[in-house]
Amino acid sequence: MMRNLILGSSMFNIFKPVTLLFVIAGLSLNGVANAANLKPVDGDLDAPALVLKDLQGKTHDLKDYKGQVVLVQFWATYCGPCRQEMPSMNKMMVKMGDTPFTILAVDMGETEAEVKQFVSEVKPEFTILMDEEGTSIADWRVFAAPSNFIVGPDGKIKYTLFGGVEWDSDELVEKIKAVALR
Repeated sequence: MMRNLILGSSMFNIFKPVTLLFVIAGLSLNGVANAANLKPVDGDLDAPALVLKDLQGKTHDLKDYKGQVVLVQFWATYCGPCRQEMPSMNKMMVKMGDTPFTILAVDMGETEAEVKQFVSEVKPEFTILMDEEGTSIADWRVFAAPSNFIVGPDGKIKYTLFGGVEWDSDELVEKIKAVALR
């Protein structure tokens, strides 16, 4: 199923600039997705490696978050839906309550200066990771911003969602809380 949702990394490298612009433009025109767009992943799909530094220079490894539900989001400063949904991600963190949950938001190949400017405006209250070289984008086979992966406590990808969403909707929060109980 995952192969139907994502492009191979070699194809991404060839069409990256054009594909990303068209996908982002399409997502912006379509508005924000709803919880129904959260697609379950069939089978046991291990999350690819994710080892990146945050804006303070601290290294984060997805493996260190085992036992938690992790929203891994790939985003960009020029992505309208990304900017629009980040405040709802802040609210979602509060609504998750005692559920072991974290957000790792991976910037897609931009400079630290661009990301810091965006962060000063939008004020995300979760971890922002830098992927200036685009290695994680290729490993995760990401082709659109925002691309979201819900990783269960076992390190397996449980859901995907491509496009923006109101993360603090009760329906979506309950679906993600349920991942922690599996």
